[in-house]
Amino acid sequence: MYVRDLTEDDLLSVITPHLPHAEGVIVPSGDDCAVIPAPDGRYAVSTDMLVEGHHFRRDWSSGTDVGWRAAMQNLADAAAMGATPRTVVVSMGLPGNLPVSWLEGFARGLAEACASTGCGVDGGDLVASETLTVSVTVMGDLERREPRLRSAARPGQALIHCGVLGRGCAGLKLLERGYTRETGVLPPTQTGLIDDFLRPKPPLAQALDACRENRIGAMMDVSDGLIRDARRMAKASNVWIDIRSSYLEQHVEVLIPVARRLGLSDPWEWAMKAVLTGGEDHGFLATLERPAERAWGPHTLALPEGFSRIGEVREAHAGGFITVDGRTVEYGGGWDHFQS
Repeated sequence: MYVRDLTEDDLLSVITPHLPHAEGVIVPSGDDCAVIPAPDGRYAVSTDMLVEGHHFRRDWSSGTDVGWRAAMQNLADAAAMGATPRTVVVSMGLPGNLPVSWLEGFARGLAEACASTGCGVDGGDLVASETLTVSVTVMGDLERREPRLRSAARPGQALIHCGVLGRGCAGLKLLERGYTRETGVLPPTQTGLIDDFLRPKPPLAQALDACRENRIGAMMDVSDGLIRDARRMAKASNVWIDIRSSYLEQHVEVLIPVARRLGLSDPWEWAMKAVLTGGEDHGFLATLERPAERAWGPHTLALPEGFSRIGEVREAHAGGFITVDGRTVEYGGGWDHFQS
């Protein structure tokens, strides 16, 4: 058996049983961030990598694009725990023939993304490498709040989402067909989809505001596709999560013109599948800290700003279970680093 034979989750199940935990660790491996105690509170820590040829291509992405993306995928992990990003450290493996101008653009993109939350960039490392590689570690301050865990979903809670779905997938498909942001061929709505893939825009402020208002039960970053990540939440919480396709129509409608441009035979089916399984959007999947039947309607409080209803947590289920409209999902999809 080799790495190529397993999924990311499978590989983690092989590695993590052998690893020790830090003394006093609050949240160990298995969530969007680890959470560790500190004299002045609790800190969330997470690391992500980008490897040229696997996560980005320089003929598609400028250095500024990659710097932005490297920061945002880490800032989203911190926000998914309810932690305000405070600083990142960045390590890079640099080929000798990499233009210095590309590296300068990377620094600008990193700075622009971090500026959105007031996060600093405060260290790292540079090494020579045959492959351009970026590793970013984020540290977020929970500000004495409890961390928002993917294991906190409970039967009867509303399932809610903040951000976009399927746009990164659609942008990637357009790039693969030879379209770019600069060709002038695509309408602005579709060049925007390409930009959303190259520079994801997670709604960090809205996720953090909902946590500060103590309105969130479970929460996690949706980076590998809605179904794949919802399945992770369901497994961690031992619950059955049901997603309602009718609540996703606003996301589907945006993608139908792309499906038609690509010449697909069933634009609605493709767009729905992209919404359910496309990755790299970095929105937030959460449950509402009140029963589903009281979560919306004329006599109840509104959902947290920016969030919309997409389903509910139905009942306890050992090992987790995901359905769409009450039916078993026929396709899993989503992004997996070792299967894509």
